[in-house]
Amino acid sequence: MNLSSQIIAYPKRKLRFYSAVALFMAIAVYSFGVVFALPLPEKHHLVGNDISFPQCGKELPRGQAFGIVGVNGGVASNTNPCLAEQLRWAHTSTGESVGQVRSQLYVNTGNPHDSTISGWPDNNADPSGRITKNPHGICDGSVTRACAWQYGWNRAVEAVEQRFKPAARSAFVSDNPRSYMWWLDVETMNSWETGSTEGLANNTAVLEAMASYYKDRQIRLGIYSTSHQLGKIVGTLDRRSILHSLDSWLAGGENPTIAARKCGDSPLVRGGRVVMVQYIKDGFDFNYSCL
Repeated sequence: MNLSSQIIAYPKRKLRFYSAVALFMAIAVYSFGVVFALPLPEKHHLVGNDISFPQCGKELPRGQAFGIVGVNGGVASNTNPCLAEQLRWAHTSTGESVGQVRSQLYVNTGNPHDSTISGWPDNNADPSGRITKNPHGICDGSVTRACAWQYGWNRAVEAVEQRFKPAARSAFVSDNPRSYMWWLDVETMNSWETGSTEGLANNTAVLEAMASYYKDRQIRLGIYSTSHQLGKIVGTLDRRSILHSLDSWLAGGENPTIAARKCGDSPLVRGGRVVMVQYIKDGFDFNYSCL
């Protein structure tokens, strides 16, 4: 029931009580400079949830305004085994949050910088067989900028074509990637090059390649991270980077009140917006919409 549209007739005794409380607060502020900071309400239409492989086989949140599902099973090179089931869950979202896409997805990112692992590219062909226009030249299988870029592009192709689309069809929901908002999950816990400017540039190439793939296909994209973690992974982005202007999904909100305040933080990249902030409650990841 929407109480904002109801007129409530309180007994006179209650009215006198509420008037006394209001008068006391006014006197306290005037006399002692006290400001009562009441906690912000957790408005249901502002809150969504995100889930992924750790929630496989477990009870899922209900009544969320929007739902976000992890495509991968923890790293960029594998698949969430419950992706189809969780896509169906995302489509049960109420869609009441103004500005948020009802069903959203996130993909893991990383730069293993290891030419011996399965999945490290040795040419410029992506998993669909297409020869890419790699801005860093020819990938020859070594740990170079060109191969780092190709690695990122290939993982993006796989996320959409080999992981998301089959799961969406199995779940009987839209398999059009443009129907969803997608996020690059950029966290230091994944594998990245560290300790050199060259390594940071290679990490950046991975993310820029993934962003290029989504942009080329007109798929909405943003970045999930914190300023600290993104800075450790990419350093200072070149002003021409394709990552600029992407919207931000921030981690680190300890509760709904702090999450709401963090909506005023600076975005992760220049030209973007902070559109939601994550916090944890009752064992679930919640996301406060800043829109």
